Amino acid sequence: MKTDEELARAQSDVEVLLELQAEGEDVSEELAAQLPKLKADVEQIETRTLLSGENDAANAIMAIHSGAGGTEACDWAEMLLRMYLRWAERQGFRAEVVDTQPGEEAGIKSATITINGEYAFGLLQGETGVHRLVRISPFDFNKRRHTSFASVFVMPEIDDRIDVQIRDEELRVDTYRATGAGGQHVNTTDSAVRITHLPSGIVVACQNERSQHKNRNVAMKILRSRLYELELEKKQEETRKLEKSKLDIDFGSQIRSYVLHPYRMVKDVRTRVEVGDVDRVLDGDLDAFVRAYLVSRRAEAKVG
Repeated sequence: MKTDEELARAQSDVEVLLELQAEGEDVSEELAAQLPKLKADVEQIETRTLLSGENDAANAIMAIHSGAGGTEACDWAEMLLRMYLRWAERQGFRAEVVDTQPGEEAGIKSATITINGEYAFGLLQGETGVHRLVRISPFDFNKRRHTSFASVFVMPEIDDRIDVQIRDEELRVDTYRATGAGGQHVNTTDSAVRITHLPSGIVVACQNERSQHKNRNVAMKILRSRLYELELEKKQEETRKLEKSKLDIDFGSQIRSYVLHPYRMVKDVRTRVEVGDVDRVLDGDLDAFVRAYLVSRRAEAKVG
């Protein structure tokens, strides 16, 4: 993110260009290049001022699951995975896919990714919910319009200093051979790890690393975050419970619609923000939606 000095320098440069323009100089190209950049930098800083929650500054762990729609939904889940990976890249964050379950014909049934960067969770928390896609199906020979659903759930990565009690006897640890791309090493050893927390029924998995030990460490980190989130909601009695965020992945429960046919539009159901450049959104430009959600969250907090 830009420092105060860098932002002040950019503002000064634009002011000089505006003065030159007022004196009759043709600086339209320079202004066209610098004004949008300055606007984006200011909006980014303004967005960060909206992040004041207890875990907003934390890294994020995101789970994506395909819903109603079969192969279509699996393909849509994979499109969302790519969108968030591109978003992380745009932010300068480090994203890593730690577990994926491929679809039977195409796409993915589910994926878990870690996103490391300052305020990653705060920026992504509004993405939790069901995302709907409307398009002409690439899998339908008759080229009919299909509606697909996938769910996204975002939680903060919990700092190691926060004490989350997990007893060994509460865990069932299974190892298996990893699947998917990754080279010859992927299927040669039982390096993938699946951990079941018996009291809560929470299941986490990691198959990204070659080492079983590393996969176990990542899986335990995800489990700790999920248990912390669960306990936090119980203690604080938040109005937005964990189970409410896990809506049925079906009609009527979406937070955002991505329409590719018969028109092109992405619309957030909660904030009413609409963006016509669908391709740019699917390529990771989520700034308008992220900012609108944070603004609405602050407004709700003031009312409450």
